[in-house]
Amino acid sequence: MTDPHHQDPEDRLPVERAVALGTAKLMPDIDRDAGWLLTLDGTPQSYVDLADPGYLEFEYVQRIAHLVDLAAPAGRPLEALHLGGGALTLPRYLAATRPGSRQRVVEVDGPLTELVREALPWPDGIAVTVGDAREALAAEPDASADLVVADVFRGSRTPAHLTSAEFLREVARVLRPGGCYAANLADGPPLAFARAQAATLRSVFPQTCLAAEPGVLRGRRYGNILLAGSTAPLPVRDLGRRLAADPFPARLVEHEELAGFVRRVRPVTDADAEDSPPPPAGAFSIG
Repeated sequence: MTDPHHQDPEDRLPVERAVALGTAKLMPDIDRDAGWLLTLDGTPQSYVDLADPGYLEFEYVQRIAHLVDLAAPAGRPLEALHLGGGALTLPRYLAATRPGSRQRVVEVDGPLTELVREALPWPDGIAVTVGDAREALAAEPDASADLVVADVFRGSRTPAHLTSAEFLREVARVLRPGGCYAANLADGPPLAFARAQAATLRSVFPQTCLAAEPGVLRGRRYGNILLAGSTAPLPVRDLGRRLAADPFPARLVEHEELAGFVRRVRPVTDADAEDSPPPPAGAFSIG
């Protein structure tokens, strides 16, 4: 396949292919000459601008990027492990904003990875392997990453084995002292899954925070929620300011407010872990 980055915008055509977890489709963005949207069974998965990896279309990715920006002094290379790949939006962003970073990406869907490799090739410094996220995590050396990002969905649900305290203890083992963990999840009213995940995070990491749009936090609608954890203080003041200034502002929940959010909620273990709840019909789908 010809690299879409080098095609005239008028000549770029959608690409559809059966992959391991469904039907993937790459659609060119008519408003951005090098922009591509990846969907899986009609649900948006990733957006990539090959000419501008700093352009982040999805709000939840912008929030993770804010955290990554503040996780270390600007420009400092990081050792990063990404659980969940898609079209590698965040690894591309990190490669552009922190040159010299070494990144490992684990994606369970091999045919999807091949489609992305052919159509949207990624830069050097990003190593992608096909496999289960938790199995790959267990094989990582101790204290080998500055950053671990979990953004894993099978269909539209986070798999149960990536929601437990045992999983998070593996994350903590892989992180260097002061390293940061960020997870994207999705939930809706009454936010039982999000509360349980926040309680589980707090049982493993001494420093934690949560961010989401106010309507999601109030239990009014389904949406993405960012969880972050570390052994070192998180940059909550600067992160809160960035989140509030976004086109679709999010609110940061920390310290006493987060403790109240998870009050009387028990951490999740492997024995009782469940997939995240399915979204309402049409929550993320596009026509």
